[in-house]
Amino acid sequence: MQNLKALEEKLGYKFKEINNLKNALTHKSCKKGKNNERLEFLGDAVMDLVIADYLFRKFKNTDEGDMSKLRAALVNEKSFANLASYLNLGEHIFISAAEENNGGREKASILSDAFEAVMGAIYIESGFEAVNDIAVRLFEICYPDIDLKNLMKDYKTTLQEITQARLGVTPEYKLVRSFGPDHKKEFEIALLLKDVEVSRAIGKSKKEAQQLAAKTAIEKIKENS
Repeated sequence: MQNLKALEEKLGYKFKEINNLKNALTHKSCKKGKNNERLEFLGDAVMDLVIADYLFRKFKNTDEGDMSKLRAALVNEKSFANLASYLNLGEHIFISAAEENNGGREKASILSDAFEAVMGAIYIESGFEAVNDIAVRLFEICYPDIDLKNLMKDYKTTLQEITQARLGVTPEYKLVRSFGPDHKKEFEIALLLKDVEVSRAIGKSKKEAQQLAAKTAIEKIKENS
């Protein structure tokens, strides 16, 4: 595990109390003292506001419905896991040996939760503006094409057009499970073609999970064509 100074440098933020950062990076599997669940809870809410504020200012003529779709495209497990990967959070997370052997440092759920927790820790120390500056910079690095055209692609419609043209079938979406606390419920959706599962995805809503599953299916079809 690398020195946390490297992480602070990539964040562009030096923690006033290094224990705040350590707590944010401590996965519940450690089962020793504090973990990052409370900071994750806070960071989730803060990031929701950061992105809502960012989109409100960036897309001045966009209505509420489209704004919600844009926010859903950015505030989700996959998006936060990508930001965590850019920061190399996986190298710094404190996890149990069992979870590490199970590939925990690369799991999207663990990376996403750690990213939210780190943002929560920064919020506690320095407030909204500090988190906002850091998060927006990271988003614009990792997602340089944040605009309506790129973020609001309807992958379900695109996939249906592909499968009907090539296979003569319509994709089927099945809810596998819903899980998590009420304030952060998540849904896992399986996508089937001719009763065969092609992809699976998790989202904060059924619609988001369906879109992500469709996106993965499109990528697989392109790879095999």
